[in-house]
Amino acid sequence: MGKVTLQTIADRVGVSRMTVSNAFSRPDQLSAELRGKIMAAADELGYVGPDPAARALATGSAGTVGVLLTDSLSYAFEDEFAARFLGGIAEELAPTGLALTLLTSSGPAGSVQARDVPLDGALIYSCDETSSALSWLKRRHLPLVLVDQEPSTEYSSVNIDDRQGAQLAAQHVVGLGHRKIAIITSNIVGPEGLIEDPTTLMGGHTIRQRMTGWLEVLSAAGIDPTVVQVLHYGANAGDDAAELLLGLPDPPTAVLCFSDATAFGVVHAASRLGVSVPDDLSVVGFDDVPLASRMTPPLTTIRQDGAAKGRAAAAALVAAIARDRTGSDAPLEQRVLPVELVVRASTTTAR
Repeated sequence: MGKVTLQTIADRVGVSRMTVSNAFSRPDQLSAELRGKIMAAADELGYVGPDPAARALATGSAGTVGVLLTDSLSYAFEDEFAARFLGGIAEELAPTGLALTLLTSSGPAGSVQARDVPLDGALIYSCDETSSALSWLKRRHLPLVLVDQEPSTEYSSVNIDDRQGAQLAAQHVVGLGHRKIAIITSNIVGPEGLIEDPTTLMGGHTIRQRMTGWLEVLSAAGIDPTVVQVLHYGANAGDDAAELLLGLPDPPTAVLCFSDATAFGVVHAASRLGVSVPDDLSVVGFDDVPLASRMTPPLTTIRQDGAAKGRAAAAALVAAIARDRTGSDAPLEQRVLPVELVVRASTTTAR
């Protein structure tokens, strides 16, 4: 038998080609009995369905949305918070039938993906605002939702209250009597190491908001923090930054970290260097990933709900796609999700 087409199935069942097409693309237009006969014939003939590319051209829909990630695609699988965030997106998208495609914002490959991959819309997750991949997605005039990005008048956005979270973390260690406080922050630009003037730090929305929150509380308490910038925020970065801080002539007694992963590296370095956490060094993370409660000691941190963020972002994108298709002038959504301080055993009163 030659290539099986919609017409082949139509001839077998004795219906029109359009009826067979509806069985695949518009099943609500047929009775359950008729659709069952068509699908059984398709299965018998070995037909797997309409060509996705052709269907996209015919319907004007790719059936896929993208997530533009901050760096490499491996981040989605290695970072606990990113995994929770993506899980929330998948959960929200499941009833819609939309598939999820991961895109990287780094290098030439990122630009090619953003330019060429068929998409109905995309989530922009904690990306460099000057990324060429992000520029391509905007040039395609796709429905976009910004996540952990500076809010925009052009797109819906979903953020957490990073500023308040940083304030809560700083208030906690100041309330414990700490005065020698360090901050380990992440960035994508500039040199690694000690930063003389943290108010000049450039970077994304999340970095700026957290730095603002930390400095507001510490400045009000008359504290001039020691700030270390790292170019990523994993455990290795925290280990390196802690080794630098603990080697100073007057080391800090408390460290505020950009993420739980960074905090894990700090605790690891402290143990390696014979510094007790929390007796000699209190450590505060940010995110409250599962690792935080499993650490020794369990980590004091700022909790944000990654799954809820993913669900909110996906719902906002589905709404943006619907607005785009219908030409609706419904208002954009700018959501800011709450955070909370979770106190565990990695912090204690200052000596």
